[in-house]
Amino acid sequence: MKGGTARRALEPRSLLPASLRGAGIALLAACVLAVLVAFLAARGHPSRLNAAIDPRVQGWLGRFPSLLHQLPRLGGLKEVALMTLALALAFVVTRRWTGAVLALGAVPAAVGLTEYVLKPYVGSSLGQAFPSGHATSSFALAAAWAILLADPPRPRAPGALRLVLVIMALLLAAAVAAAMVAIGAHTFTDAVAGAAVGTGVVLACALTLDLVSSRLAQRGEAGSQASQASTRYSSRRSASGSGCSLGERSQRADRPAP
Repeated sequence: MKGGTARRALEPRSLLPASLRGAGIALLAACVLAVLVAFLAARGHPSRLNAAIDPRVQGWLGRFPSLLHQLPRLGGLKEVALMTLALALAFVVTRRWTGAVLALGAVPAAVGLTEYVLKPYVGSSLGQAFPSGHATSSFALAAAWAILLADPPRPRAPGALRLVLVIMALLLAAAVAAAMVAIGAHTFTDAVAGAAVGTGVVLACALTLDLVSSRLAQRGEAGSQASQASTRYSSRRSASGSGCSLGERSQRADRPAP
């Protein structure tokens, strides 16, 4: 019983609990679809969708010049690096080591995919900075934050509080993406694609890490069981050999002296 408890304590915690894994896969598929739809909608000079939405975003956020000055800074390289390190530290404090790997790997991977693959090879064909790097980094951080709060170790914060914190992170990410549209640095389709790339990369990495850690845990458990079975077999053979030796010595003692 104690051995089983110890093994469960050593098993890595899943980043996405089983109850949310199906939703995570569905959301990942939706992110891929959103990038494709945003790409198709961005085609044309100008895009009808961007021509309809961008002026409205610019008109609404244009009334808050201080926000337009501050929000884009949250998607800057230094700020994103600091928030990524803070997330990784939060995962380490809660002893979720795969979460720290997720924060340090998935967020830079999402930014790198946008800046060095999608923008040069996809955005250039559209004649725009597609997708938005600020939206990518902001939503990648928000997705990692949501995963941190999805299944925290005990003692847990109330579910309603965790939901509010996740919604606040998503709203902040959306505000950063909208600010980039309002200042004319990106279009609406750029922002949508960036949000989908950031969220999708983090989800894909989380699902992959859960799969790898689960396989490694199963192999370790199988190896442990095989080792225990071998030990028990050796113990039985040793006990059987000891019993035979005692029986032989007893028979020799019972024989009459010549």
